[in-house]
Amino acid sequence: MKELKLDDVVKYVEKNVGTFHIRRLEKLENIKLSDVLRRKNPYLFKAKNILTAEEMIKKLLGAYLSSQEETIFGEFLEGLAIFVCGKAYNGKKSAAEGIDLEFERDNIWYIVSIKSGPNWGNSSQILKMKDNFRRAKRILRANVSDTNIVAVNGCCYGRCKKVDKGEYLKLCGQRFWEFISGDNELYTKVIEPIGNRAKDRNEEFMDAYSVIINKFSHEFLQDFCDNGRINWEKLVKFNSSICKKKKSE
Repeated sequence: MKELKLDDVVKYVEKNVGTFHIRRLEKLENIKLSDVLRRKNPYLFKAKNILTAEEMIKKLLGAYLSSQEETIFGEFLEGLAIFVCGKAYNGKKSAAEGIDLEFERDNIWYIVSIKSGPNWGNSSQILKMKDNFRRAKRILRANVSDTNIVAVNGCCYGRCKKVDKGEYLKLCGQRFWEFISGDNELYTKVIEPIGNRAKDRNEEFMDAYSVIINKFSHEFLQDFCDNGRINWEKLVKFNSSICKKKKSE
């Protein structure tokens, strides 16, 4: 193990966290109202008794952007974890399908699938991860048969009561960051640099967000409201009706 210098981690975070903000803003600026309306459940919004166009747009955008931000920020955290492990244990991005990181520690070769939090997948997705672990182990054992290989599902935040899952270990939050860095306090040390300039970047985002709210509210009033009231039948048809095939010329 090499000593992990916090300055190196801070520099990586400050250099790369801006990508999250840029991509987050790009997602907002490139979004279309029609795309959001087709992806969300109109029955749920009716059940919530939404009455105004602005409220509808805020709910739609909030749900859409939340899932997008989770994905984008998850990619940033994955890159940070690989960087940290590279500094501490010469860890590297794995070439194996479904495996994000591999490294050797205490004469054990670890293959790691990195997720943002502990509740990341359903039973089918977990089975897929197990299959990826088995495949990666077979390939590695063909090259280094005498090496002990351990699979790990690493989660960047949260907790998991049961670490040993049989075919793999599940390490979350503090356990995960200590596992890849050797520093049991790293999980708290990275929070400050992640927030650097967050206020300025968020103000830029909120300025663009307010423009989109106004623009989409205007579109929604024109296309899905009658005399100021939401036309739910029209909205449901737009979201869920059978697509009519174009007649061939």
